[in-house]
Amino acid sequence: MNTEDNNRPSSLRTEVPETRLERVWHRVVETFAALGTVLIGVLMVIICADIVARNTMGASLPLVSEGGGLLVVALVALQLAATVRAGRLARTEVFILPFAGRYPRVGALLNGLFNLTGAVVLGLIAWASIRVVEKDFSAGEFIGVPGLATLQTWPFRVLILAGFTIAAIESAIRVIAALRQTMGPRR
Repeated sequence: MNTEDNNRPSSLRTEVPETRLERVWHRVVETFAALGTVLIGVLMVIICADIVARNTMGASLPLVSEGGGLLVVALVALQLAATVRAGRLARTEVFILPFAGRYPRVGALLNGLFNLTGAVVLGLIAWASIRVVEKDFSAGEFIGVPGLATLQTWPFRVLILAGFTIAAIESAIRVIAALRQTMGPRR
């Protein structure tokens, strides 16, 4: 079922088969979300290990706070496209859902504007992230304490860049879907 149909009453939903490109794209989005979920598990293990270390050795493990911060941003970025695809970004659903049910074309236009704003903002974040990745890679940026424990930052930044790029593309796809719905046949 089309994601843009999720906000429509069940009597107005339409079944449209996915193209091969759409299936591949959805797999990419879901793979990124799954990777984000794996990173949540990694973060939980790191935090639990740090708690055990604090209680048994009286000291924190190295890289936990810095690595945890980078992991949180990376996992949010990786799961953002799936959130956009599912229509789960924060918005005033108490207004838009009844409005779109009563005025489907105007509601689709409002959803399109919302997604267009998201595509632009996410695209700008991705664009700005390119320079951060370049700087981290060329300068050999790292977190931690030399001689004790260090970790390169560029792999995290690449995940963040990829996540925001995929989310921006997904938002643009949602804009196209909203425009199609806006220009569709009258009901």
